Amino acid sequence: MKIGIFHNGRQAGADEVASLKAYLERAGASVSLFSEETEIGDVDRIAVLGGDGTVLRAAKRSAELGIPLVGINCGHLGFLTEFERNETEQAAKLLTDESCQALSRSMLEISFGGSSHICLNELALLREVSPGRSNRVESVSVALNGREAGVFAADGLIVATPTGSTAYSLSAGGSILTPDCSVFLLTPICAFSLRSRPIVYSDGDELTLKVAANDVLMAYGDGVFLGEVTASDPVKVKKALRSAVFLTRDRHAFFGRLAGKIN
Repeated sequence: MKIGIFHNGRQAGADEVASLKAYLERAGASVSLFSEETEIGDVDRIAVLGGDGTVLRAAKRSAELGIPLVGINCGHLGFLTEFERNETEQAAKLLTDESCQALSRSMLEISFGGSSHICLNELALLREVSPGRSNRVESVSVALNGREAGVFAADGLIVATPTGSTAYSLSAGGSILTPDCSVFLLTPICAFSLRSRPIVYSDGDELTLKVAANDVLMAYGDGVFLGEVTASDPVKVKKALRSAVFLTRDRHAFFGRLAGKIN
């Protein structure tokens, strides 16, 4: 079995990488080390050492190549990781277990401005904060499969996958979704109206987001700036054809791990 180790050098120490590599080689695996996501390839599975940001970067590349991965938390909360940094041996056992469980996580395909982007966590549309901009809420109209679904007056909107529901969406007042459910979550940020509550919709639907005339919002995917959104260029959001596959010790232990990290 070929196993890759993708590591964030600012979070995972050389000794931690070496320890995992030694465990994997003792189990009979061939190991490749990657420090950039573009290097990932020609392996059967990937171990990711770092925080949630590192896992997000690796997940996009691994989903593109169809390679399952498992995260080892060397960052802060580590919502996307299966193991903590003191569980290197357990992680190696899971990585070399060909019959271990796997969890497929939906991703977003976001299209605007003539380009498309794939995200695992969320799309965030945020108002620009600068000395030249007025401090007012923005209006975003929402259509579901071409049918008008309402207008949100808020500081912005978040469209989250089940995976992303525990990240920015949760801090904005969204709900927590189990990683394998077939829905997405639309959450307004600091909504002007109390009636503007989070909306759960099927991941088989296409969402269209259009800002009001003369308004400009900043689009971010998984925390990375994607571009400016104007009234003349609506944002299309749908389920991506590819998914990220995460190896897991227990498909049903999600809420137990989550409660432990939050508390």
